Amino acid sequence: MTTSSPQPPSPPSPPRIRIGSAPDSWGVWFPDDPRQVPWQRFLDEVSGSGYEWIELGPYGYLPTDPAVLTEETARRGLRVSAGTVFTGLHHGPGVWDRTWAHVAENAALAQAVGAGHLVVIPSFWRDDRTGEVLEDRTLTAAQWRDLTGLTERLGREVRERYGLRIVVHPHADTHLDGEESVTRFLDATDPEAVSLCLDTGHYAYAGGDSVALIETYGERIGYLHLKQVDPEILAGVVAEGVPFGPAVARGVMCEPPAGVPALEPVLAAASALDVDLFAIVEQDMYPCEPDVPYPIALRTRRYLRSCGV
Repeated sequence: MTTSSPQPPSPPSPPRIRIGSAPDSWGVWFPDDPRQVPWQRFLDEVSGSGYEWIELGPYGYLPTDPAVLTEETARRGLRVSAGTVFTGLHHGPGVWDRTWAHVAENAALAQAVGAGHLVVIPSFWRDDRTGEVLEDRTLTAAQWRDLTGLTERLGREVRERYGLRIVVHPHADTHLDGEESVTRFLDATDPEAVSLCLDTGHYAYAGGDSVALIETYGERIGYLHLKQVDPEILAGVVAEGVPFGPAVARGVMCEPPAGVPALEPVLAAASALDVDLFAIVEQDMYPCEPDVPYPIALRTRRYLRSCGV
């Protein structure tokens, strides 16, 4: 009798960048707004554009019943990569309970539909629509300690209770935006608890270099948002002190490859990290006409394929 030799284990699959899009690319900023496309149309069009991954967007825009959402995404060949929350943890322990209630409902839905991440965006220092200054744009030392310490707590508790990894998203008109604040935040937080969602457009909006950040802090990059800014419009926005919402209405976030940063070098730097990463397209377009997003999504997906992803 002969026996066959045991087969060697299969080699692990090579790391890859998984491309997706988000409600933001369809002009969706709020759970319910008559100027936004219905969620069914968003799902139909994001699938039709060739994407396989989506984010949840603002809680309540997509169905919050996990069974319904799972059915609606699955029949369109879609899967969910992440949910998104806004936080103001620099305000200290007094906001924890309110923050956690918001985080928990988002994290529970994300977990239930198979996502692995929760995108955490700091609160705005000025209103993103009216421009009203809500607080000082510079944090005190005590506020930095609250921001970093409570974000670490959030990361640990979200991982323990929901199995999700938080990825903190620097954003225009927040206290976490460009190179100085982002590197200070990364240097002050535990890599085991906190990773970064690098949004290439928001980082460029604040003057940051995405490739340099990836090359310097590669082990902290846990997620990507792919976005470009129009440098001419941005120059006017900065010169005039225009808040983020009106800047978006001017078209500051533009269709690639018309803006900066160039996405091919960003994707090459991210690929060199040799880890699995989501790269979710987000072209802020609120408000926009309902027929505008789909053709842009088709062209953007085609462009990203030309970049090798």
